[in-house]
Amino acid sequence: MLHVGLDLSRRRLDVCVLSDEAELVEELAAPPDPEGLGYLVSKLARHRQPVRAVIESMTGARFIHDTLEQLGWDVLIADAQRVKGLAPLACKTDRVDARVLAVLSHRNLVPAIWLPDPRVRAEREQARFRLHLVKHKSMLKHRIHATLMTFAGARARAPGHSAEPAGIGQGDARSAA
Repeated sequence: MLHVGLDLSRRRLDVCVLSDEAELVEELAAPPDPEGLGYLVSKLARHRQPVRAVIESMTGARFIHDTLEQLGWDVLIADAQRVKGLAPLACKTDRVDARVLAVLSHRNLVPAIWLPDPRVRAEREQARFRLHLVKHKSMLKHRIHATLMTFAGARARAPGHSAEPAGIGQGDARSAA
């Protein structure tokens, strides 16, 4: 099995590959996009061994996780705080971080976080977005009401309610006689 440590930055994904004997197979970098990840998978496929990759929990890690799992890798997302506790380093660079993650994978010491499957994550995201829309709708309704109260004074009422009290200005039957 190959143990791959992945360190994600804005423009590149630093990769460290270790063998089952903890020997360095290769270090490389790839762009963190679908094409770059496909290149990475094809480059390591020549070794004809299963791959377990580890990436720290950060923005973009779920995308890397999902893409590499679709391409056949076993990918773990490591808790960044617990990784820092396991391997505190004075020299902290992306290449060193990738190597630390590969070593943790080799030693089966990855403090992995649980990640629900893509279907559950999609349902949760849909529920979160619906909640956002409902809150935004309520905020806009309150803002419209406040604006109406400011510029229309006491005449602003909810739909279906008269702006004036009943009987005033509607021609009282007793006063008309």
